[in-house]
Amino acid sequence: MASAPRAPLYLGLDLSTQQLKAVVIDGELRVVHQSGVQFDAELPEFRTQGGVHIHTDRLTVTSPVLMWVKALDLLLDKMKRAGLDFSRVRALSGSGQQHGSVFWRRGASETLKHLDPDQDLHQLLQVCVCVCVCVCVWLNADSGVLLRPQDSFSVSDSPVWMDSSSTQQCEDLQAAAGGALRLAEITGSRAYERFTGNQIAKLRQTRAEEFQDTERISLVSSFAASLFLGGYAAIDYSDGSGMNLLDIRTRNWSEICLQATAPHLDQLLGAPLPSTSVLGPVSSYFVHRYGFSESCSVVAFTGDNPASLAGMRLQPGDVAVSLGTSDTVFLWLQQPRPALEGHVFCNPVEQQEYMALLCFKNGSLTRERVRNECAGASWELFSAALRDTPLGNHGNIGFYFETMEITPPVIGVHRFDSADCEVSSLSPQVEVRAVVEGQFLSRRLHAERLGYSIIPGTRVLATGGASSNKEILQVLSDVFNAPVYTIDLSDSTCLGSAYRALHGLVAESGASFVDVVKKAPEPRLVATPHPKAKEVYDELLKRYVQLEERVVQKSHS
Repeated sequence: MASAPRAPLYLGLDLSTQQLKAVVIDGELRVVHQSGVQFDAELPEFRTQGGVHIHTDRLTVTSPVLMWVKALDLLLDKMKRAGLDFSRVRALSGSGQQHGSVFWRRGASETLKHLDPDQDLHQLLQVCVCVCVCVCVWLNADSGVLLRPQDSFSVSDSPVWMDSSSTQQCEDLQAAAGGALRLAEITGSRAYERFTGNQIAKLRQTRAEEFQDTERISLVSSFAASLFLGGYAAIDYSDGSGMNLLDIRTRNWSEICLQATAPHLDQLLGAPLPSTSVLGPVSSYFVHRYGFSESCSVVAFTGDNPASLAGMRLQPGDVAVSLGTSDTVFLWLQQPRPALEGHVFCNPVEQQEYMALLCFKNGSLTRERVRNECAGASWELFSAALRDTPLGNHGNIGFYFETMEITPPVIGVHRFDSADCEVSSLSPQVEVRAVVEGQFLSRRLHAERLGYSIIPGTRVLATGGASSNKEILQVLSDVFNAPVYTIDLSDSTCLGSAYRALHGLVAESGASFVDVVKKAPEPRLVATPHPKAKEVYDELLKRYVQLEERVVQKSHS
């Protein structure tokens, strides 16, 4: 009697700055396997620090492409030794650090098609590019192509998100688009040095020979997908939104941006595809080397931020606030309003909608400094101060930008009393509430400027270190006038990739992402807004807007 087929599994990967991680889930969304490779520790031959090389100009920051390939070899070998049955994996997807780029050398597509499963990937991509010839030196009898020694990448060190060396190219792109705001309206963001379009323009201008030898340009995400696919994988809409090249409304490359960046760039990028797309079956290399099923589907890979949105299982109207060293706000948007601050991306799980991302440098370290000075370095006393002060803080408002903030670009601490007069100090308890209210008013203001609005059913999902503090979360709930939930976000990008692999199989039939992940553990309700919260903070927000403008003008005068 034939044995019953074993339950299917779904593989999610995350190729981040410092490591490559994998999570495997079953059909009930339970995690059944986790593995990882730390670049610095496990691949010391590449001599990275934090997964990157910082060049002598301190602006150029890159990572070796072959390090990422070798990490995949190590990861899959680890998983195989741990006993993972790859034949049960029905679909896989992944994420990559956003804004990194990979430049494939001419002929690399042939290499990907004819990989020898008896060799490691990094050896195959490092030492051979296939070319069609009549007479050969090394002939692969199965494929009938010549293999000649040569790297498969025209650029061996990939620009990554930490790179800030393309300022001139940013200025050129914004000028071509009609200004920074017009570029944001097209692509979802003003020009940023780390964004791929500006990195491509810089490479074309400064390393013309390598650029001429480039056959295809991938993002880190689509590069990783290409390895599994055995051919060039399309860039997905969501990660493509972080390039300053994609028109986020038409979801096609912007002709204005393409022409300002490089000639024939659309051919080097390929056509973008929906983030839920099934790109094809896994390459025969992985079937023969690791035992993957020939029917295992490769679902489009995306960026780490969109994958986190999937891992957090955001729904329409939700906002996620990560309270860490810096505070990050993720938004699910239906009608975006791109601005000079923040980023709007195409939504990775709902094709017609959007997500937004805002990052604030002054997060937990600022809260800790005020705790140390005003609450005896005690979180208990800090929390007591929040409990003992009223909503709205008697009209006192504070701006605490101890390092240069991103949104708005200001540095300095500014305190205002109820009459909008700037004061040099506040009482300790009032200062504690002022820093927390001020930070959350800022998060709400800039979220609303990108198109966020509170709707029936809106939830605030809180993560990060400060999400363990109930009093801080109560202020968050009051300022946003929405219930706050906490969610365990360990490996959210990997988990989001595994969820997306499962969703990709059923997305074409119309199944929603929300339905696919409904079996996942529900977030925990930790705070609900005070009945007077809306009245208090709607008024306070109006004053905050005016005072922020004063602070910005003062700092730039």
